[in-house]
Amino acid sequence: MSRWTFLCAVVLSCPAFAAGCKGERATQTEPASAARKVAVIPKGTTHEFWKSVHAGANKARIDAIVLAPLDDTALVPAVREAKAAPIPVVIIDSDIHWDERASFVATDNFQGGVVAARHLGKLLNGQGKVVVLRYQEGSASTAERERGFLETAHKELPGLELVSTNQYGGATTESAYKTSENLLVQWKALDGVFCPNESTTFGMLRALQDGKRAGQVKFVGFDSSEKLVEALAAGELHGLVVQNPFRMGELGVRAALEALVGKPVEKRIDTGVQLVTRETMNDPEVKALVSPNLAAWLK
Repeated sequence: MSRWTFLCAVVLSCPAFAAGCKGERATQTEPASAARKVAVIPKGTTHEFWKSVHAGANKARIDAIVLAPLDDTALVPAVREAKAAPIPVVIIDSDIHWDERASFVATDNFQGGVVAARHLGKLLNGQGKVVVLRYQEGSASTAERERGFLETAHKELPGLELVSTNQYGGATTESAYKTSENLLVQWKALDGVFCPNESTTFGMLRALQDGKRAGQVKFVGFDSSEKLVEALAAGELHGLVVQNPFRMGELGVRAALEALVGKPVEKRIDTGVQLVTRETMNDPEVKALVSPNLAAWLK
């Protein structure tokens, strides 16, 4: 069994990892009645971000192969085999070391890190001890956010002392919580924190809450969930940099369809980034990003 056959077998046998729709449009060489399985392969299904991606993909309701790689190199052999099939592959959210993708649909993650650094710098008046809790080695999207934050801090905010930038929270909230606890024990005098995704943000939030320091440490996170939005409203989080995962899922599938029928597809599609604060969180457009109504598309 080839790497690609194995990957497809796993994905299509697991409802949690498949968009599950039959194509309502056929390619130019197929009869209108032709129908094929659609595989939208996310990094996970529990984070609110990936539920939004799933909803956006379901809205598109078309044949597609769309991949959000957890690692930037591990699936390269599999996608090469897909391309040779030939099956067009669209990469979403986190890039991969492979130039033959039909399109890359994602947030400008570096810019997200820039936005986070500038906001934290403003909150701290350009001074203070700051911890960056990284996500996981091999994740291209979060690495770009971290790089955007660190480069901006070094160039624009020399008064910020980056006391820890090499600790990884790992793939789960629990692992992020444990790492956060250790960091907070190590740094009793801490002014600011940046976390680059939902699980690290929530893990750090829990650690700050348990340590009775939530709200005291200026905290900028990434992505949103019900708990994070509640913390933002309560003043325990001071900023969330959010993406548009629903749009990412929808545009990712639509880009795959365009490639499937031979239409030109933009090689890079930016789905946008937005800073959300306690003051802006109830603006209608912002609220649609942090608390999207996904029920219609996740039936």
